[in-house]
Amino acid sequence: MTIELWVTYALACSIVLAIPGPTIMLVVSYALGKGRQTAWATVPGVALGDFTAMTLSLLGAGAVLSASATAFGILKLVGAGYLIYLGIKMWREKPHSLEDSKEARRNRPSRMFLHAYIVTALNPKGIVFFIAFVPQFIVPHQPVAPQFSVLIATFVGLAMINALLWALAAGTMREKFRSPRALQIMGRAGGSVLIAAGLMTALVRRANAAT
Repeated sequence: MTIELWVTYALACSIVLAIPGPTIMLVVSYALGKGRQTAWATVPGVALGDFTAMTLSLLGAGAVLSASATAFGILKLVGAGYLIYLGIKMWREKPHSLEDSKEARRNRPSRMFLHAYIVTALNPKGIVFFIAFVPQFIVPHQPVAPQFSVLIATFVGLAMINALLWALAAGTMREKFRSPRALQIMGRAGGSVLIAAGLMTALVRRANAAT
């Protein structure tokens, strides 16, 4: 792979990642509700989720989802339902539970990591997008495995930076609102965003697949 081709790929990935999707909405929601320190849990979850989705795509899952409306629909509804569940859960949290309640203590970094991973890895739009997008940057008649490694590492690295910036920005906003009422509004705002993301994911069409 030439440096020119890699730069083009990196720029294309940056443009795609700049458009907020379900994953970023989840990251922002946690940062708004619980602070920017949540990035330590959500960003690695995003990275592993993207790595999983890209690997599955390149192994053929993307082709299956592209060809099967049923498979795409099932995975889409699972991901959408999970986002809506998380949004409703955030909406029902009481103001004090956003920081130091029993519920907040249960919502440990391991859980936030798992949520970020599941939402990212189960995004069918991402899987189909990868199978359509990544092969365009493969150099014919050259070993495929090294090229896939570079492309995956580049996308995952950029996805981590993107998620981190969103989390820090949202967390910084949260720090300016410390009252229980403000925390409740922030938590419900994050929950509303997740519910909206779930509904949009459920309504997306296969022809519009994008990450």
